Amino acid sequence: MSVVWYVLVLLVIAAAIAYVVYNYQRIRKMPEGTQEMAEMAGIIRSGANTFMKTEYKTIVIVVILLAAVFSLFVEKTSGITFLFGALMSSCACVVGMRSATYANVRTANKARESLSIGETVKVALCGGSISGLSVQALGLLGLTAILIFFGTVRHDVQGGGFITSLAGVNPTIMRISTYSLGCSLVAMFNRVAGGNYTKAADISADILAKVRNDLPEDDSRVPNVIADFIGDNVNDIAGNCSDLLESFVATISAALMIAVILFQSYEGKFTESKEVLEKVFNGTITFPVVLAGVGLLSCLLGLFYADRKKMSDNPSRELNLATWISAGLTVVLGFIAALICFAGADAAVLKDEYGWAAGWASPWICTVLGILSGVAIGSITEYYTSTDYKPTRTLAEMAPEGEAFVVTKGDAVGSRSVLLPVLVIGLALFVSGKLAGIYGVATAALGMLAFVGATVSIDAFGPIADNAGGLAESCHLDANVRVITDKLDAVGNTTAAVGKGFAIGSAAFATVSLIVSYVGNYSSEMNLNIASFVVVAGAIIGGALVEYFSAMLTDNTIESAKLMADEGDKQLTPEVLAGEKTPDYNRMIELAAKQALKKMLVPSILAMVIPVIGGFLFGVDFVGGLLIGATIVAIPRALFMGNSGGAFDNAKKYIESGALEGHGKGSAAHKAAVTGDTVGDTRKDVVGVALDIFIKTMSTVANTLVSVFRNITLIR
Repeated sequence: MSVVWYVLVLLVIAAAIAYVVYNYQRIRKMPEGTQEMAEMAGIIRSGANTFMKTEYKTIVIVVILLAAVFSLFVEKTSGITFLFGALMSSCACVVGMRSATYANVRTANKARESLSIGETVKVALCGGSISGLSVQALGLLGLTAILIFFGTVRHDVQGGGFITSLAGVNPTIMRISTYSLGCSLVAMFNRVAGGNYTKAADISADILAKVRNDLPEDDSRVPNVIADFIGDNVNDIAGNCSDLLESFVATISAALMIAVILFQSYEGKFTESKEVLEKVFNGTITFPVVLAGVGLLSCLLGLFYADRKKMSDNPSRELNLATWISAGLTVVLGFIAALICFAGADAAVLKDEYGWAAGWASPWICTVLGILSGVAIGSITEYYTSTDYKPTRTLAEMAPEGEAFVVTKGDAVGSRSVLLPVLVIGLALFVSGKLAGIYGVATAALGMLAFVGATVSIDAFGPIADNAGGLAESCHLDANVRVITDKLDAVGNTTAAVGKGFAIGSAAFATVSLIVSYVGNYSSEMNLNIASFVVVAGAIIGGALVEYFSAMLTDNTIESAKLMADEGDKQLTPEVLAGEKTPDYNRMIELAAKQALKKMLVPSILAMVIPVIGGFLFGVDFVGGLLIGATIVAIPRALFMGNSGGAFDNAKKYIESGALEGHGKGSAAHKAAVTGDTVGDTRKDVVGVALDIFIKTMSTVANTLVSVFRNITLIR
């Protein structure tokens, strides 16, 4: 029965991919505009492609080596699924990035031709939908293909590698976890390298243009500006695609692993026919995949509706509409999916053995909780980062007092913004656990990500609009065009901040699910003794590692930014400033890429190496503590970084819009706000977005190797 559902999910995936191809062709057929616009867009596209090709020379080597290790020493087919996960993640981020580099100039040109906000929004959303639907469709495609090709999830099998055979290795679970791990590895590389690239370019461009030389933002005379345009694509598009795909896959994987753990824990205690328990098991392994499939269908319908309707001049309302339609349809179709998947399950078994308070509907209710949590976290993030609300406006009003006031107030806004999202996450975890136990936690996490196609589409709208505004400025388009793109950019800043909050919230749910799965994989009671000195030691070290990881990323970005600012200073000769000579864009692009690639390897590998060393040296309890400590520190830290950074950015834009009377562009207040934005850049686009992958990658590695840790521990 499961295979039939998997085939139906494949049909939905095929429809989504067909729509992606259709939108990609639509974007390509649109005119690019003036010759200068086409040339500038070509430089951005070429630079982004070159960076990705160079980055993947390193990624491919690391992926192949790790795949060989998995197949030789852990489970024979796990190396293949690890490669497959890396491939699906890579395809999604490349497709998203390439579509964005075509959509940005076409968005600018649509604004130039139509002078209509509604028409321009449609082009940017069309480009964003390619990224969003690719993430969900390709992530689900790889996982469904594995389940069909290798056989559905089983609880009664043992496996081993070509060289060694370890006790307790379930090959079906290992294939799923290594597929997820392949996605995690690519996400970590993309986020770390892309974040360094884009923020080093952005910070150095802001310093050169706005602080040192009083030039307009996105002035093409500043060579760093073009590198910044490229960075928007390699981080905010490619990095974000691989990040959310990894979260999406990790939540499905965690739900499937927990389904196996639950069956094995109740199998020996259940006194009735084993067939009754098998029916429940079949429902628990089918529901996560079907829910992800109906979520993809909902996103497809929501984005299709938004694309077909006439857009108003209120971009926020139109973008929110697509999200709400997708979320609403996911709730309705998820109910039907739960009803069908658990139709044959014994109600008494669900309630008495599994502890599902609302019977077959329990997982669906948890899914709704996850969806509501995602919406709530997004709304809270919008409140603290949007210029429509008091926190960001108050921050902008501090700018006339100087940089110290801006930074201090921004820190306060960021810290204050942490409590409510964490309360939402904590309450949702508590209620979902009460309703359906650890399986409920997993389905709540999946609920938040079930309509990830829509959320990534809206998130990708931001960098596309940002690039469009930059092209309008650098290609000297009419001021009316820049008014339109600036409005889209401001909306895009908010959608990007909301997207970051959503990513962090989903990472929290996904990581908790993975930790629960990890504990269940080695403890029949599914308990981790938090009072154990081994667990506490791991937790303290895990929390400290989050801080060290944050410092490493910050240092790397600032060092790269300084080198790029110095290089930009050298190129800003009197001839370049007078417009008589074009700066050496390629030199700046090469410098940004070289620095990003040079500094990506150590932080990326760190997340994989830490649980391995901890597990081999100190055992499974220590790694459990490591995961808990890192998660508890990373979640509020990431929220603080993302929200304070978003508030800094939008406070600057609030001043630039002329909303702060007597303090426009070029004023002392504006320069103070630029300083705040520079501080926030590294926070929101480098550290904050990488922390969620850091904890998910560690948790995925731990789940993959828990059987190895059980067999091999040096210090017992």
